Amino acid sequence: MSQRDTLVHLFAGGCGGTVGAILTCPLEVVKTRLQSSSITLYVSEVQLSAVNGASVARVTPPGPLHCLKLILRKEGYRSLFRGLGPNIVGVAPSRAIYFAAYSAAKENLNGVLEPDSTQVHMVSAGTAGFTAITATNPIWLIKTRLQLDARNRGERRMNAFECMRRVYQTDGLRGFYRGMSASYAGISETVIHFVIYEHIKRRILEARAPQNVEEDEAASRDPLDFIGMMMAAATSKSCATTIAYPHEVIRTRLREEGTKYRSFFQTLMMVPKEEGYRALYRGLTTHLVRQIPNTAITMCTYEFVVYFLNG
Repeated sequence: MSQRDTLVHLFAGGCGGTVGAILTCPLEVVKTRLQSSSITLYVSEVQLSAVNGASVARVTPPGPLHCLKLILRKEGYRSLFRGLGPNIVGVAPSRAIYFAAYSAAKENLNGVLEPDSTQVHMVSAGTAGFTAITATNPIWLIKTRLQLDARNRGERRMNAFECMRRVYQTDGLRGFYRGMSASYAGISETVIHFVIYEHIKRRILEARAPQNVEEDEAASRDPLDFIGMMMAAATSKSCATTIAYPHEVIRTRLREEGTKYRSFFQTLMMVPKEEGYRALYRGLTTHLVRQIPNTAITMCTYEFVVYFLNG
């Protein structure tokens, strides 16, 4: 792959990730709050006891809409964009590194394994995920800490630089890499996503222009193809997310400030023991609602920018 091709994939990946992050930031904040262990997210429900008729309180986590209302009422609409700064700073290099690593790995593996095979897509996606996670984990830790910083209206909010200082003072440099083990576990989601995406993408191109698929995929693209790419991205991501979702909850718990969670497997054991197995899927609905349009926007923007820059 030439230097120009590498730059094209870097730029296209950065553009796609940035656009998706900005448009779906409020859902990202709600999802992170639901995944956390913060007791401020719990509400009491009054139920009638079937035995003596007395009212009893049952503590349950709120749903996405209830969480959204709590944030708006207590913190204001600006809290729905908490962590957007680190998100914008991090999403461009993260997605750029990811797509560039994926394209480079795919290009190299096509010369070793069967071209565009499932094995090529899986190894390429895993390599790209590992590379991007290792390079950008400190940014995502700061983003998560800011999103979990719930303060009432009028209170001074912690900024990114203050957050960085607190992380360093508490845990040193190692503190910036909390949750990275869970992110590595999440590579499985990326692998599943791209395998399904590449399969659907090829089927779409074959259906649109079977005579040109083998020679030049880009030659047959039109607006209908980009709609197909969006649908392929949304479908593949929803399947992968549902399967691998628990790593998201574990990662958020590991990144909490002053957390009792120490490692991936310790958290995986502790959360179900204390809160039940359903806690490992808390926020899944919000995550899907956010990830489907976010991934579709990201992938479509990426494909469009690559297509546009390559003429």
